[in-house]
Amino acid sequence: MLKLYNTLTRKKEEFQPIRQTADKKVGFYCCGPTVYWYAHLGNFRTYIFADILRRILEYNGYKVNYIMNYTDVGHLTSNQDSGDDKMEKSAKREGKTAWEIADFYIKAFKKNAEALNILKPTQTPRATDHIDDQIELIKILEEKGFTYKTKDAIYFDTSKLKNYGKLAMLDAQGLKAGARVEMAEGKKNPTDFALWKFSPKDKKRQMEWNSPWTPPGVRGKVKGFPGWHIECSAMSRKYLGEQFDIHGGAIDLIPIHHTNEIAQSEAAYGKIPARFWMHGEFLLIDEGKMGKSEGNIFTLETLIDKGFNPLAYRYLVLTAHYRSKLNFTWQSLEAAQSALNNLYQAFSKYPEDGKISREYKKEFEETISDDLDMPKAMALVWKLIKDEKVSDRDKKQTLLDFDKVLGLGLDKIKKIEIPDEIKRLVKQREKLRQEKKWKEADEVRKKIDELGYQIEDTKEGPEIKKGG
Repeated sequence: MLKLYNTLTRKKEEFQPIRQTADKKVGFYCCGPTVYWYAHLGNFRTYIFADILRRILEYNGYKVNYIMNYTDVGHLTSNQDSGDDKMEKSAKREGKTAWEIADFYIKAFKKNAEALNILKPTQTPRATDHIDDQIELIKILEEKGFTYKTKDAIYFDTSKLKNYGKLAMLDAQGLKAGARVEMAEGKKNPTDFALWKFSPKDKKRQMEWNSPWTPPGVRGKVKGFPGWHIECSAMSRKYLGEQFDIHGGAIDLIPIHHTNEIAQSEAAYGKIPARFWMHGEFLLIDEGKMGKSEGNIFTLETLIDKGFNPLAYRYLVLTAHYRSKLNFTWQSLEAAQSALNNLYQAFSKYPEDGKISREYKKEFEETISDDLDMPKAMALVWKLIKDEKVSDRDKKQTLLDFDKVLGLGLDKIKKIEIPDEIKRLVKQREKLRQEKKWKEADEVRKKIDELGYQIEDTKEGPEIKKGG
């Protein structure tokens, strides 16, 4: 039985798809990156979490329709629906068009996601490809009386919706909805948010579109652009329907973005868009949140340049529960790299033609089905490796089965073939050690090192490792 923590109810619940179909279809939407800059390690912690969730659903026999969007317009530098569009600001900084910026950073994101062995989403819609869908949704909200117009935008009136802010447990009367403390001229409530922004007269925007709306007292067409929140409501409806199974994202999306997604969809269609809302915790650095605004980001390229395997970062992420903060240090990454190498070394020595251990598979299924308990699942990996009651053949097949969820690339690890010359030198060294000729034995060891192999002395005898 798969149990998942639902942010909406603040408890673990048994997962059952909204639509009971023979092929066990599941609709899953995750808020993707705003593609004005490289995604950092904190961002990728969220997407690894989403990837693990998707893999666990598939491991449990579900057919997952996984949608992850790219925000390439409308995300302003301030949560008060003010400031510059992040895409336009990046375009000015780099001397490119906003469209070129989006294309470049989407390509970079895909490359990094592949390096982290994150499975490709079923669809990756871009906000700019769905302007008409967003306008259509705003018109529905307008017809139902949930909007009002100011000189700068079409706003959603949060006072018209009962239980606004329930995801974040906000008091719309007593709280200011997260960071939104400024009141734009004409804005009725602190929690109201822009659905459509009119292009300012004094600034030429690269990304703007015609719409059915004009500011009060203005004649003729005025171009504009969508707000940040409307895109996800429009795209999730297009690809998954008015109601789907799971909506995921980072924890900082709860008080504003996801709260407003729920408000829009509930007002338009009379139902909460997703049954389960799941959120991954922050990646910390020096005990503070890693983020672009904090100025303390590391990208995957930072790790690669320092000689780390990208999957060492994935391994590190798996050692912490997705609802727990994870403090990033170079020491912790080095430990993850070492553990990953040891896992690869152990796996590479196992022969083929084994069977999956039913006992370990059952324990693994129970562990990952308890709200994605990946730290316990990783502990089970090492318990299996050390278990002398399980044959090496069966260990290999069981680990390959586990890796359908872990995604550590074990299926790409080939059995190490030790050259006859290395085997001969190892035997020679062992003979010298038995004769207590330590100096000569060390000379042979150096020769083995020079040939690209290492010797590790264990209770069971010498182990030969490639590289290092």
